[in-house]
Amino acid sequence: MYKTCIFDLYGTLIDIHTDEEQPLVWEKLALFYRYYGASYTPVRLKEAYENITENQSAGNLFRGDSHEAFPELKLEHVFLELFTRKGVEANTELAIHAGQFFRILSTEYIRLYPHTLQMLEALKKAGKKLYLLSNAQKIFTEYEMKSLNLRDYFDGIFLSSDYGIKKPDPRFFQKLADTCHISPAGTIMIGNDGNCDIAGAKQIGWDTLYVHSNISPKEAAPAATFVLPEMDMRKIRQILLK
Repeated sequence: MYKTCIFDLYGTLIDIHTDEEQPLVWEKLALFYRYYGASYTPVRLKEAYENITENQSAGNLFRGDSHEAFPELKLEHVFLELFTRKGVEANTELAIHAGQFFRILSTEYIRLYPHTLQMLEALKKAGKKLYLLSNAQKIFTEYEMKSLNLRDYFDGIFLSSDYGIKKPDPRFFQKLADTCHISPAGTIMIGNDGNCDIAGAKQIGWDTLYVHSNISPKEAAPAATFVLPEMDMRKIRQILLK
């Protein structure tokens, strides 16, 4: 039935829990910045980070999930500004390292849902085209996908931080469709968020598969083409291979 399968990432393929409010995160990050001459107390560093992200994302609403991490921004610019505010001339590479260190500190766990790779492998063997459409930061997601052996399954990866727009904005969905020459017929979006994934995809005529996972928003099941009340990669595989 479906030639093209478009997946959300966090909460759909990857199970993740992050906590950016832990004092230890800011203590260690402040130490990192002091190594390079940018002296912050943990409290002042957290305040500066929140100030910069608030200013750079002004007017853009986001749900606040820490795994999304201000998806409309390039967070490396935020971590670079933290150096600049202390008069330190840092380059983008160092800012990326700072951001990735922050992500590692704040991540309590990250793992694939059971049978994820087997499901993707079966779809690839069946000749499906697979794409990723995620509200995410490239400086985090690119490396997390690599560490979990996900990257090579996808024919294209679209991350909101690269485009300055995020789901459910139909422009983000349409960008993928136009770039990869995808028509609505034979296309399905798979996600765990009724608003970002399902409502967004329906706006441009894609079929949808909603799966309620442990990090789905607390919401009633949306009106999707298919609805799974709990995460089950074997059932997702069955639906997509029909």
